[in-house]
Amino acid sequence: MSQNNIREILTKYKTVAIVGLSRDPTKDSYRVAEYLKKHSFHIVSVNPFVDEVLGEKSYKSLLDLPVGVQKTLDIVDIFRPSAEVSPIMEQVVHLKKSHAVPYVVWMQLGITNEQAAETARREGLTVVMNKCIMREHKRLFGGNGK
Repeated sequence: MSQNNIREILTKYKTVAIVGLSRDPTKDSYRVAEYLKKHSFHIVSVNPFVDEVLGEKSYKSLLDLPVGVQKTLDIVDIFRPSAEVSPIMEQVVHLKKSHAVPYVVWMQLGITNEQAAETARREGLTVVMNKCIMREHKRLFGGNGK
């Protein structure tokens, strides 16, 4: 994934479903979501164990999102162990087939799953693996959101 591709993703797409978003402010997923929200991204929380994070309603899974919300997703950002990515990818593929979105699947730093990535690519999704969306945004835009 080139820097230009990542820059384009972070410029063009602004609605991010964060799968595994924690309500614990010390967790990476929380800090990343908070950063993205401060930089004009719309956050959709996906975590079956919480009701709300950062003032946003949380949903049990991507398929539990209201259809209107499903249709707005640009990026699915995954904060789950690599071994748990495939079932999430099945949900992503279902959304892509149903609504032609999302466009990007982003697996956070330390998360890779080549089989799931190939499944996503076959459906026309862009895949980013083993990169932190917040770090990439800070590096490319200096943390200013522009």
